[in-house]
Amino acid sequence: MTDLFHKGAGRPAPRDESYTARHIEVLEGLEPVRRRPGMYIGGTDERALHHLVAEVIDNAMDEAVAGHANRIDVEFLGDGSITVRDNG
Repeated sequence: MTDLFHKGAGRPAPRDESYTARHIEVLEGLEPVRRRPGMYIGGTDERALHHLVAEVIDNAMDEAVAGHANRIDVEFLGDGSITVRDNG
């Protein structure tokens, strides 16, 4: 996996004109997450995966603290994946 924040990632900025509002593309729904996951989880490398798992566990804990769940299961699987479940 590569880190989206390394030098040279993404599209190059326009060279012959100034960056203006017309260069901004508004993405709706989950499209921004699909197209730029690094903006939401800090990259697409192994460190970003750990950050994403921490966020998912944090969300499950928020459910429990708010009284919407009373069980959180975290399972580390043999293939390197992780499953997080809550009953909220």
